[in-house]
Amino acid sequence: MNASRIEAMQADITRLEVDAIVNAANTSLLGGGGVDGAIHRAAGPDLVMECQRLNGCKVGDAKITRGYRLPARFVIHTVGPVWQGGGAGEPEKLASCYRRSLAVALDSGVTSIAFPAISCGIYGYPVDQAAAIAVREVRDFLEVEPQIERVIFACFGSDVLSAYRAALGA
Repeated sequence: MNASRIEAMQADITRLEVDAIVNAANTSLLGGGGVDGAIHRAAGPDLVMECQRLNGCKVGDAKITRGYRLPARFVIHTVGPVWQGGGAGEPEKLASCYRRSLAVALDSGVTSIAFPAISCGIYGYPVDQAAAIAVREVRDFLEVEPQIERVIFACFGSDVLSAYRAALGA
């Protein structure tokens, strides 16, 4: 697998020119705080209208919408787990977020995708553990799926960037 297909950068995910950005959404898909709120604000009111028709999303799953006013054509909404100490299936649920998001991207013809640090904001997932899961799942997916040419981990803050770069180097 070509390592240059994956990169971590400190970036505002709402400004990235990729086919799809991933939204760390809540189960309602109707907007919230953090990256979810930023994506909804940048995309405009049509995004929430489309999300209302999706009837929510389960933890670990993913659903796709148009990107509206975003540079990205699509938004893939995934619902990460709330950190409860690691014993409530959080690692498996977080891994599923990445696998399902990539599968949805593949089904929609996406070749470039950007992920935020899913569950690392108000959901409290430890960034180093989340980054390791994210990098492992993306690498495993790219091993068998050449259609996805570029994956960006869009990191908010230097601490998150450091964790993702460490995971990529491991």
